[in-house]
Amino acid sequence: MLDAYLPIVILVIVAGGFAVTMATVVSDKLGPRRFNRAKLDAYECGIEPTPLPPGTSGRFPIKFYLTAMLFIVFDIEIIFLYPWAQSADVLGVFGLVEIGLFILTVFVAYAYVWRRGGLDWD
Repeated sequence: MLDAYLPIVILVIVAGGFAVTMATVVSDKLGPRRFNRAKLDAYECGIEPTPLPPGTSGRFPIKFYLTAMLFIVFDIEIIFLYPWAQSADVLGVFGLVEIGLFILTVFVAYAYVWRRGGLDWD
């Protein structure tokens, strides 16, 4: 019974080993080594940070996070639509009604976000 899963386990081990090897060993040996003070600071991308004017906090606008959450919501919608599309002929009318209700629910959420201005980028 478990012999059927052996190729999957081997694939996961090989893929994990490849990822770890590429990320640690090969990138350290072949990657460029141009260090500066900003790259050695924690959580920096290598670009020298520009000083902020006094009185500002340097926070990101909430629009960035709202956009990310909207992307996740609609991405999850696609994750649920794909299995339905694969088995649409088996589910018949019941599946059609259920996916219609699902899409209607997502459309209501989309209309709410649109109405509240979540898609406006000012």
